[in-house]
Amino acid sequence: MIHCYKFDGLNIVLDCYSGSIHMCDPVSFDMISWYETEDADKVIARAMEVHGISREDAEECLNDIDGLVSAGKLYAEDKFENIAHDFRKKKFTIKALCLHVAHTCNLNCSYCFASQGKYHGERAVMSYEVGVKAIDFLIANSGYHKNLDIDFFGGEPLMNWDVVKKLVSYGRSQEAIHGKNIRFTLTTNGVLLDDEVTEFCNREMHNVVLSLDGRPEVNDRFRVDLAGHGSYERIVPNFKRFVEARGDRSYYMRGTFTHFNTDFVNDIRHMLDLGFNELSMEPVVTDPSSPSALTQEDLPVIFDQYEQLARLMIERYNEGRPFTFYHYMLDLTCGPCIYKRVAGCGSGTEYLAVTPWGDLYPCHQFVGDSKYLMGNLDTGVTNYAMREKFASCNAYSRPECRDCWAKLYCSGGCAANSYHATSDINGVYEYGCELFKKRIECAIAVKLKTSGLSGKLDRP
Repeated sequence: MIHCYKFDGLNIVLDCYSGSIHMCDPVSFDMISWYETEDADKVIARAMEVHGISREDAEECLNDIDGLVSAGKLYAEDKFENIAHDFRKKKFTIKALCLHVAHTCNLNCSYCFASQGKYHGERAVMSYEVGVKAIDFLIANSGYHKNLDIDFFGGEPLMNWDVVKKLVSYGRSQEAIHGKNIRFTLTTNGVLLDDEVTEFCNREMHNVVLSLDGRPEVNDRFRVDLAGHGSYERIVPNFKRFVEARGDRSYYMRGTFTHFNTDFVNDIRHMLDLGFNELSMEPVVTDPSSPSALTQEDLPVIFDQYEQLARLMIERYNEGRPFTFYHYMLDLTCGPCIYKRVAGCGSGTEYLAVTPWGDLYPCHQFVGDSKYLMGNLDTGVTNYAMREKFASCNAYSRPECRDCWAKLYCSGGCAANSYHATSDINGVYEYGCELFKKRIECAIAVKLKTSGLSGKLDRP
């Protein structure tokens, strides 16, 4: 399977199963696209007619294409389907936990999937004792994994800051004992991000995610406090101080774009102007009846925005002012292993969310939905049927994905998004698929124009 597309003068052919990317001239681009469905004589004749080239040139190009096919770099065979079905089922070791240290929040964002931090339940914070149980549970069930991940999440985790600090200290005390390396991450809205938090995070947190939707009027449409006041003026100075002190350690400014700011590249430009250069803008996933929900009419606008974003990244790279966009992070030479690309994030198997009470869910987006309760820290996972269901989710588990060129990039997509869109984790969130495919096309184009790989890739 191949995928052919054009972007700003590049003729790009992606071979889906080998991962090879070919930058082509117009002749070879067309001949590759015809190669699978037409015999050699027709491909040659059509190239001569459409492009006005000689038979000799067409035959030479076809020979080059034949060579790439023989080398497994074009129309490569799918060798991965057989490993997909049972890969997650072979082992249920856990490598990551999302600790919901605070089911409460000091903001009141109406688009919040977590019901303003309460997850459709009561407000609560995690005790130190429950957090210790969670760390012990992770280590005990991590098997061969040496590198473990713990994300402090909410609500707003800084509303339970003392417990966060103590749990980091406890986790560090267990690393050498058990031969593990724990990478801590924190996600915060920034309201309580003071100097003490900044110093601690910059010492202990592998990554920090900072929530900002962009321009003041965009951010303050939804990201408001309980009194309805916007948060921009309070959080941006905190974020600036934090990022300045952060140095070269990982962080992300994470925004959400909705129906009201489909021109989100302007929000990215605004964040760049503020001095932030590790960025992410996520499409809102909400009830289709919500005013903030993205619509079919928004889709071409969003596609154009992703293309504008790609051009902005290329422009700033050439000016010596590069920035990172999370969804365009793509390694064309040494990316994720095939098992990861087939099986995805590991929600419900390798990755679990823990509530303040110690209940276990497949990931943070399922917390509060009793159908997806998988057990608790005292009993471990007891909902084996649910675990098996998540283990069966992969790039090949949905018939709709079988002929999709992007399936080894999305790994079958987000189970939570599928569930919220179709009421089934094995459903297909079609709108999200369209956005994802556009992002991958743009991400590949950015890489080709900025990484110096063009001379190393096959060029028929």
